[in-house]
Amino acid sequence: MNTVLVVDDDSEIRDVINVYLRNEGYRVIEAADGLEALDVIKTVSIQLIILDVMMPRMDGISACIKIREISNTPIIMLSAKEEDIDKITGLTTGADDYMIKPFNPLELLARVKAQLRRQSLIGKEDSSSLILIKDLVIDKDKHSVTLKGNNISLTPLEFSILELLASRPGQVFSSNRIYETVWKEPFGNSDNTVMVHIRNLREKIEESPREPHYIKTVWGVGYKID
Repeated sequence: MNTVLVVDDDSEIRDVINVYLRNEGYRVIEAADGLEALDVIKTVSIQLIILDVMMPRMDGISACIKIREISNTPIIMLSAKEEDIDKITGLTTGADDYMIKPFNPLELLARVKAQLRRQSLIGKEDSSSLILIKDLVIDKDKHSVTLKGNNISLTPLEFSILELLASRPGQVFSSNRIYETVWKEPFGNSDNTVMVHIRNLREKIEESPREPHYIKTVWGVGYKID
């Protein structure tokens, strides 16, 4: 049985999430703030964490950073803040997904299932070599990519960019960081180089490159894979 830790200072929200999760057969543990959550994680095996951002004593962002120091357990963050920068902040601290309050409990449940399913699939393989993003499978050891079971032919640079983005779902990478990580040289004025390779990647893995399902643009910031 999978155990889900629900961290929120609002007891009513915890109760609602608890009911929906228990109805699906999950074991639920509750915590009212980040400090309580850390205590639970150190003593109980947790398969997924639902973590509110705004809480007393220790907020969700701080808790997420602390959790990532000791655990790779999937984290879904909840927040009433809708600004893109808040989403970016939450995801770059190590969260795997992000939902805005008020949220539909059924959508949250679907995201919980998706995260746990992804972890289950990774657990069947060598997690150090395999990356799963929706229907996209990236095998770092074999240097191969499949989409819905079909092999996708990528150049070495395209593969390296995709691997970088996919290694941290939700995290936004600037063109600068992508270039210096993949090309292993100073960025300079190479924004078009990264943009062209992203465009080529989208042509190969996206059903509709102009409305990408995988590689998203965060305007003025960079690129990410959800």
